[in-house]
Amino acid sequence: MTGTTAQLPTVLSRGRVWSIGAIAGLAGGAMEVAWIALYQSLSGHDGAIVARGVTQTVIPDLAAAPSAVALGLAIHMALAVGLGIVIAVMVPKLLPRIVGTVLEPMLVVALLVGVWAMNFFVVLPAINPDFVTLVPYGASLASKVLFGFAAATVFWFTRRQRAAA
Repeated sequence: MTGTTAQLPTVLSRGRVWSIGAIAGLAGGAMEVAWIALYQSLSGHDGAIVARGVTQTVIPDLAAAPSAVALGLAIHMALAVGLGIVIAVMVPKLLPRIVGTVLEPMLVVALLVGVWAMNFFVVLPAINPDFVTLVPYGASLASKVLFGFAAATVFWFTRRQRAAA
């Protein structure tokens, strides 16, 4: 390694990058769940309705099942892990110069805002329009921004740890 953190992704094994992405996705997904649960609780609403809504969106026949909340959480976390891996793999490939700079966390957050916009204005209205009404746009956008901060924090700590080694 010749020294800069921007070169780090090229020296990490594919499995390591995927692992870091999965951890970032888990952190982001957990942050979203915590935020939505808190928001729903403070608003006097049941947070489980959002998890049920995830199940209804992906597997409509199971939306009323007793396991719908747990299944919704599992689906959410699986999607979060996938998103974390995609970000961990693609950002260094497409924009290697920003990796390890202050721009990287800003990009991660911006990417998550883009994912939110695509989900709430294109995908969800087409497949489950009721889902977009479960939580106000501002609260759902905040959840994606928090996902971005959590994921960016994992990437930042991982790069610092790797650079120190």
